[in-house]
Amino acid sequence: MNDTFFVPNETEMAALGKRLAADANPGDVIFLEGNLGAGKTTIVRGFLKALNVQGAIKSPTFTLVEEYTANDTLIFHFDLYRLKTQDEILEIGLSDYLIDDAICLIEWPERAIEHLPQASRYCTIEIPDDGKGRWITLR
Repeated sequence: MNDTFFVPNETEMAALGKRLAADANPGDVIFLEGNLGAGKTTIVRGFLKALNVQGAIKSPTFTLVEEYTANDTLIFHFDLYRLKTQDEILEIGLSDYLIDDAICLIEWPERAIEHLPQASRYCTIEIPDDGKGRWITLR
């Protein structure tokens, strides 16, 4: 079932992350899809803050993955945008992070879809023509 709704601003995008965190369980894989600047990392920041992750929450654009711990649960945040080849996907050891007792938040999952399990949730973000707000589809 799809749930599509409008999010007017960055504060509400972070609140969406909090909503996703409330429903997340160890073993979940959440795909975040959308163009550059759509707000994927903003959602992740809201998600992690809702779970009381302390310290800086960084975008893994250059590191490809950032690791956090919340309530004894590992959380891996991936940004696969820079991956260009299947060899690069294998080099980062993506499958090593996909463990049953961790939560994985994956930006740009289409870059490695052949190497990923079925997602627990999909969050698709669309930027309207006027650039104001975002349309979100959760499935």
